[in-house]
Amino acid sequence: MRAFADIAEEYEFLDSDDRYRLLIELGRELEPMPDALKTDATLVRGCSAQVWVYPTGDTARLHFLADSNAAITKGVVALIIAAVQDKPAAEVAAMDVAAALAPFDLANQLSSNRTQGLPNMIALVQAHAARIAGAAA
Repeated sequence: MRAFADIAEEYEFLDSDDRYRLLIELGRELEPMPDALKTDATLVRGCSAQVWVYPTGDTARLHFLADSNAAITKGVVALIIAAVQDKPAAEVAAMDVAAALAPFDLANQLSSNRTQGLPNMIALVQAHAARIAGAAA
């Protein structure tokens, strides 16, 4: 997966059609998520598409697997994952992920249908991080 800063830099210089293409490309670059992990427990609630997020790793280096059945939504979750991937669990739990995503202006770039689940995706990632960070304490 590309570094979040690299994605942000590239995104900034693209027009809206190319931004869609970049999101789709990011979704395609996600590590494959085994179907066995796509369960009710890993499903993000409140999304128009199905989205799954599963944490791996440990408190020092939290790693996520994610998938969606919709290309743009998969790109959005890939963007969220890129912002937090391989960071310490406590850092992810305390991070302002919405602020990190602000330069992407997703609310104005995508339809409300595609962004309605964004806060829930962020909340699930941070809940996983908080649980893992707390388990180590």
